[in-house]
Parts: sequence; structure tokens; C-alpha cells
Amino acid sequence: MLSLRSIRHRPGRFLATLLSAFLGAAIIMTFNSMHDTAARDGVDSTSAETLSTAAGVVGGYGTLLVFFAVASTLTVNVRQRAAELELLRCSGATPAQLKRMVVGEAVVVALVGAALAIGPAMLGGRALLDLFQDSGQVAESVPHDFGPIALISGIDITLLASAGAAFLAVRRATRGQEKRGGARKFLAYAALLVGAASVTSTFAFSASDAALMAPPAYGAILLSVGFALLAPRLLEGVLNRLPLSGASGWLAVRNLRERAGHLAGILMSLILFTAVATATLTMQAVESDTVEALGITKSIDDKTLETLNFTVVGIIVVFVCVMLVNSLYAATSYRSREFGQQRLAGATPGQVLGTVGVEGLILTVTGVVFGALAALAGIIPFTVVRSDEVLPVEVYGIGLAVVAVAAAVTLGTALVTARRMLRTPAVGAVAVAS
Repeated sequence: MLSLRSIRHRPGRFLATLLSAFLGAAIIMTFNSMHDTAARDGVDSTSAETLSTAAGVVGGYGTLLVFFAVASTLTVNVRQRAAELELLRCSGATPAQLKRMVVGEAVVVALVGAALAIGPAMLGGRALLDLFQDSGQVAESVPHDFGPIALISGIDITLLASAGAAFLAVRRATRGQEKRGGARKFLAYAALLVGAASVTSTFAFSASDAALMAPPAYGAILLSVGFALLAPRLLEGVLNRLPLSGASGWLAVRNLRERAGHLAGILMSLILFTAVATATLTMQAVESDTVEALGITKSIDDKTLETLNFTVVGIIVVFVCVMLVNSLYAATSYRSREFGQQRLAGATPGQVLGTVGVEGLILTVTGVVFGALAALAGIIPFTVVRSDEVLPVEVYGIGLAVVAVAAAVTLGTALVTARRMLRTPAVGAVAVAS
């Protein structure tokens, strides 16, 4: 089978996809094991409801994250193999055969990742149950159960997400630039429309409604998904308006404009991370401060929601950071030949690193700005209804922390990877890449 032969020949190119599949399957299995635990005999109704809510809410986030993570890494992988795929086409391979090869590779890698995730997911499920029990949300007598719901859902969702992402990536690569983008634009505008409607519906709730946080939170997430799907267009729009000068600035804008489509996965990750982390943490902070100011004792539902919010954000931070590191490392290490050519043309290693730094800064600012817009679209309506303020003071500290993490991961990975590539002599980098 060509897919297996390709994996055996160059296993290193599939490590990013394997890591994304592993983390995604681990998250899905960990939380869906709460469904298995809730279904055990003797579990009281309150504990069962808490466990099922946790599994349902985070399971949906997990599915979305798996698809975006695998899609971003596979897209980079397929684009870096453009010459190889073109050679196969010139050798007689049909587009259908190329699709089967790439999808087959993704399925095999996803299956391995899901299998490796079973053990960590069991440990994660036990730790999550302990967290709920320590906070009094689940009875101490409830034992953890890792059963068929966790196992089947983790494997099935990971395989389907990997196969779907691989099919879309290779389909774009084989159809050509002129036929791309129709479905993506439709989904992007649909997400923006539904997100705006969800955010607007916040004003239909009262301050005391238990479900007040849901519409603005889901609205912010949908808006960030819409912006993420439009990432290449957003980046091109920003680049057209940048007044950068100097060699590094001019070269960075030129490189980003030529590689806007290739960098979509990185920008998508930044937008989703900024929006979800900022919106969720800020709304939870506003809710907690308001409850404390009113002297109200938190109910089990309130504690469950707070635990879920922090857990979701923690998962997203880890997952998106891995996505960013994977995508940035792959995209930067692939440019070894380009860096070698620049140095042979007279650029110093410092100038090359400066260009990479400016590129990373532009990506970071673009992702943070559109992510912040999506987050504020949810935060402001929630704060107006809950506390009669417009912009809560909590958003400033949380926003700065989110921006710091995004900048550190993006710039750090790009610069460290580029510095490593520059250790290879320029002549050797051009010769090897050729």
C-alpha cells in the first residue's frame, strides 16, 4: 500500500499529525469517560448530571479542536509535498489515487495516535473525576469507568477528523488555486452570522438567568471560527495596509503575502486561542466577582460551570500551543533552502532572523486583534447584562496574559527554529534542499 510505504520512507514528516491526533483523542476519551462513569449503577442523579454535562460540553470543544489541529498540520504537510505530488501526477497517478494515498496516510497515523492516547486518557479521566470530587460536585463513592463510549468516540472522531482534513487538504492541492475557497467562505460567513445572532440574543436574558453565559460564549467562539476560516484573506488585508520600511520589513511583508495560504493554520490557531481564552476567562471572572460582591453562595451548577470553563481554557491553551509549535516548526524548517539563498545573496544571519521576527510579529498582531474582536463581541453583552458595566476591568489583565502567551509561543518557535536552520552552511542548505 502506497500510504504505508510513504510513512515508512519518511516517518518524520508525520510526527506533527501524530501528535495532534494523540492529543485530540486523549482529550475526547478523557471527557467521554465521564459518560461511562455516569452510566454506572449506583451513581446518584446529581453526580451523573455533572459528569454528563462535562462530557457533553468539552466533548464538543474537543471535536472542533481535533479537526482544526489535524487540518492545520495536514495542510502544511500536503503543501510542503507539492513537488512530490506533482511528480506522482506526471508519472501517471490520478487525483483520485493521490487522495487515497494522503487520506490513507492520515488514517493510519490517526489510528496510531488514538491507540497511544488510551493509556493517558485513562489517567486523565481519573484525575478529572478527582477534581470534581474534591470540589464536592461528584460523590466520593463514584468510581471512574473507562468504557466503550470513551474508546469508540475517541477513535471514531479522530479517524473521521483526520480523514476529512486530509481529503480537503489534498483536494485543494490537486484542484488548483482558481477553484478553491467557495465552501470555506460559505462556512466562514455562516459562522459569523450565527455567532452575531448568538451574541445579540444575550440581551434577551436577565442577570439572574443560569444560562446567561452560554449565548455570548458560544457566539464569541463562532465569531472566532468565522475569522479563522477567513485567515488568508484577513492576513492579505492587513499586509496591504502595513507601512513597513527597511529590508527586513519589506522582505517580511513580501514573504507573508506569497505564503498567506500556507500560514492560514497558524493564524487560525492564534485567533481561536485569543478569542476562546479571553472570552471564557473574562466572563468567568466577571461572574465570580459579581457573585462574591452580592454575597451569594455558589451552587453545584455554578461550581460545575466554573470548573468546566477553566478546564476548557486549559485544554485549549495546551492544544493550540501544540498546534502553533507544530505548524510554525514545519513551516519554518521547510524554508532552509530559502534562508540559504538569502545568505548567498548577501543577507547576514541577523537579517534573516530579523525578517522571521517581523513575520512572526505581524502574524501575532493579526491573530490577536481578530481574536480580541471576537472575544469582546461576547464579553461586552454579557457584562452589560450581568453587572451594568460595558468593559469589565478583568479583561485587561487576562487580555495581557493571553497576548503574552500567544507572542511567546509564536515568536519563540519561529526564531528558535530559524536559528537552528541557520546553523547549516548556506551552500549546504541550498544543496540539500535541492
